[in-house]
Parts: sequence; structure tokens; C-alpha cells
Amino acid sequence: MPLKSNFKIDLTKEKHLSSLLDSYYQKHLRFYNFKRMHALKQQLTGIDLVLKHKTSPQTFFLDEKAQLDYINESLPTFAFELFYQKNGMDKPGWLFDSNKVTHFYALVTSIFSDEAGKYTSCNITFVNRRKLISYLTKRGLTQLFLKEVITNNKDFHGKLILENLNPKTEGYLFFSRKNKVESPINLVLKLEFLCRVGVARKFV
Repeated sequence: MPLKSNFKIDLTKEKHLSSLLDSYYQKHLRFYNFKRMHALKQQLTGIDLVLKHKTSPQTFFLDEKAQLDYINESLPTFAFELFYQKNGMDKPGWLFDSNKVTHFYALVTSIFSDEAGKYTSCNITFVNRRKLISYLTKRGLTQLFLKEVITNNKDFHGKLILENLNPKTEGYLFFSRKNKVESPINLVLKLEFLCRVGVARKFV
């Protein structure tokens, strides 16, 4: 049976989730106004939200990433996309993609739903993209290093432990070669770990 892409399904779910997220932003963003971006051009550059400070010229671009495959579950990790396949070609994932202008990721986890298409609660963790990439670089987890690891394991599927990370408390690589049509390769990191090293903080 051929694998099916979940891209269109995920877009529908994201639209339903956005109203819940907006309610959280309205309640908890004390010093910022926000505007949701709907144009595909902006979303392709990693902008779902624009945050503007109420009393200064500060402006930040947020890219929302939601665990929509795990409704009514609480996972301690989040998957950062390194590579995926399109038309048989490897494409850069959103973490290291130089075309993205994202300042912060809004990682949406622990998404709960009482009925189909209606989400009632979730957690949001903000991750500073620049700080994350800088920290990974200091740990030797550069884009070049990770690409070499992936190239050396081109037929691998599943969890791959890295010497640079403690798999129990920090993270690991995960290859989805057989169960997803895009065959994404992700750097899976513990949310608590990201907060502990100062590249992330829990928002709600």
C-alpha cells in the first residue's frame, strides 16, 4: 500500500488549532501585539505570526509547530526537521533552511480535544532558533555533521543514537524512511532539556 502524505490533513487541523492558540496569545502576550499570517509566501519563509512590541520597534517572526499526530497525548520531546524527500530529492528541513526567517518556534504540545476538529487545551514552548542552532553547533551538531551522519545511514529507519547527545535526557536522530511519504529525518530533543540549557521557555 503506497504511503499517503498528511500535508493537507495537517493544514486543516492547524486551522482548527489556531483559534485556541490565538486565545492563549491574547491572554498571555502582555507586551506584544500579534498578527497571524495567512499568505503562503510568508508561511514558506517560516512566519505564522508576527509579534510587535507595544512600546518599542521590536518585531519577531514566529513559526508554529504542532504535534497534531499525537492528540490527547503528552510527549516530553519535539522533532526538529533536518531533511525530507520531495519527488525523490532530499530537501532541507525547516531547522537549518536558510530561506526561513524565523526568530522563534512556538512548539505546540499536549494538545487535547473533546470532539473531532475542536481543541480544548495545549502547551506552548517558545524556542529561540538562533540560540538553538548556536547551542547545537557548540555540541558539534552542525548541519554539515548531521548531513554526514544521515548520508552514512541512508537506508536506516528508526532511532539513531548520537555520541553528542544523551538519548535519555537530551535527544537523538529519528529516520522515518518507511512510514511517511516525505521520509523526514528529525532531530528529536527533550523539551525539558531545551529549557534547561536556555534556548527555550515554557509559554503556557
